[in-house]
Amino acid sequence: MKKLASYGFTADDFQLLVSDTLFRNKSIIDALTKFQQTNASVCNNIAKAATSCGCIKINTSKQDYSKGTTLFEMAALSKTHIEGKLCEKCAENIEREMGTNLFYLTSLCSILDLNLYDIMLKESKRIETLGYYSLR
Repeated sequence: MKKLASYGFTADDFQLLVSDTLFRNKSIIDALTKFQQTNASVCNNIAKAATSCGCIKINTSKQDYSKGTTLFEMAALSKTHIEGKLCEKCAENIEREMGTNLFYLTSLCSILDLNLYDIMLKESKRIETLGYYSLR
């Protein structure tokens, strides 16, 4: 098995590593519920960064697009609504939760006999083809 930090580590390597370590959550139902739990945990940790720690502030407002604004202009005008920067502790927590979420997404791919890298390639092609018109 390759180490994660080694040069050339790919999505295929990650999927193989996840498949090799899948014991308790081989059931599709287990993997689905864990994926959903970890997704909620990512969102919860982002909210905690704003509410408990305060390293970031979420300042929402309506995206300000006037009539006749082009998609390219909308992209430039769009805001993240985040002010500040994640502190080291919050960034570590969110990265850890995102990693766990990625683990369960990858486990779903393995259980369903799908290839994560192929999915990434197909999505990249859709993004390249549609560009701003993908409207995501």
